[in-house]
Amino acid sequence: MSLAAYQRTRAIAETPREAEYRLMSQITGEMIQARDAGLSGVSLMPALGRNREAWSAFSTACGTTGNQLPDTLRASIISIALWVDRFTSDVVAGRDTIDGLIDVNRSIIEGLQEAA
Repeated sequence: MSLAAYQRTRAIAETPREAEYRLMSQITGEMIQARDAGLSGVSLMPALGRNREAWSAFSTACGTTGNQLPDTLRASIISIALWVDRFTSDVVAGRDTIDGLIDVNRSIIEGLQEAA
């Protein structure tokens, strides 16, 4: 089966929760690899940028009219996304480590896994 056919099949069979779990797992894995490779500051931007983009997309989706998640959960996701944005800047500037972002993502991954 070609890669394109596999991706189409996965897109049809995969639930949104499964897609979120896969995405967060991939991004978190990239951040762990970057950390374990000894990268810091701006060198972390490929992994950090992808993480920031994902959280921005989650935040945007939660702010969209018609989103069916409970209001408190939507507010929590938006709050986490804002924190991720600020904390990412601290990591790039060398004021903090990537570990906090990894920990948050792992918590989200665990929650997605338990809910599946």
